[in-house]
Amino acid sequence: MDTFSTMRAFRRIVELGGLARAAEDLGLSSAGLSKQLRALEAHLDTVLLQRTTRSMSLTESGRAYYADCCRILDELDVLEQSMRQQSQRVTGRLRLNAPLSFTLSILSPLLAEFLRDYPDLQLDLVMEDRLIDAVAHGFDLSIRLRSSLDDSTLIARRLATVKQVLCAAPSYLEQNGEPATLDDLRRHKILIYSLAQIQDIVPMQENAAAGSERSRINNSLLLRDMLVAGLGIGALPSFLADPAIARGELRRILPAFMDEPRHVYAVYPTSRHLQPKVKAFVEFLGRRLPSVMNDYS
Repeated sequence: MDTFSTMRAFRRIVELGGLARAAEDLGLSSAGLSKQLRALEAHLDTVLLQRTTRSMSLTESGRAYYADCCRILDELDVLEQSMRQQSQRVTGRLRLNAPLSFTLSILSPLLAEFLRDYPDLQLDLVMEDRLIDAVAHGFDLSIRLRSSLDDSTLIARRLATVKQVLCAAPSYLEQNGEPATLDDLRRHKILIYSLAQIQDIVPMQENAAAGSERSRINNSLLLRDMLVAGLGIGALPSFLADPAIARGELRRILPAFMDEPRHVYAVYPTSRHLQPKVKAFVEFLGRRLPSVMNDYS
């Protein structure tokens, strides 16, 4: 027996003054509702309603049970409403994993904006350029910059696209000459972001830079600084390349042969009921990131 449903049915019988009206109100048959009432009385081992062919009245036990039913059901309704409201509030601690250079360059002001919008939320941010197991490390959400994602049981939402820019410092190009074709890269020093899915800076033509000197760096900010220092040619995400190009620190080369773009993904564990804090942050980034990234080439 579903105790609360039966209590609600009994309450409606009393409030509406009869089985027929209560059955209609509850969308049940009179026979079905009468069966519920008999089961309730058998369960309580007492008579709650005195029934004749023409009238129905509460017994002394019925009056006491009705009063307690009303109190308990009203308290239950208040509790359920409170829990529903609480489940929609963006509170608690959001454990977020994101790449260091992207966070410092792009996410930082957006995170501040998001936290101002949700003052009851705390942020636990870990910046890590390497891919880590978000579930094993207890993260609610990971931000990943990848050309594509491997098959996974995790949910992934693509938020924006980050273009790659092949560039070098003017000082390097003055000293070593500017490549005019992909094949010219063979004669240049190449700096590689070592955590990229595709290690060739121009994957459209396989081994275009074969034979060139290569250095591998696992952080985009340091890679940018190495390029600005005139140490070679490399591919940077546009959010790092464009400001340096605007300052005259870097020059774009071979623009017709753009490296494969990266996409910004929000990745989180699959869940039938997505936590409000995760849903709010993903929807926020979905609104704000595309316009931010449109400012870059």
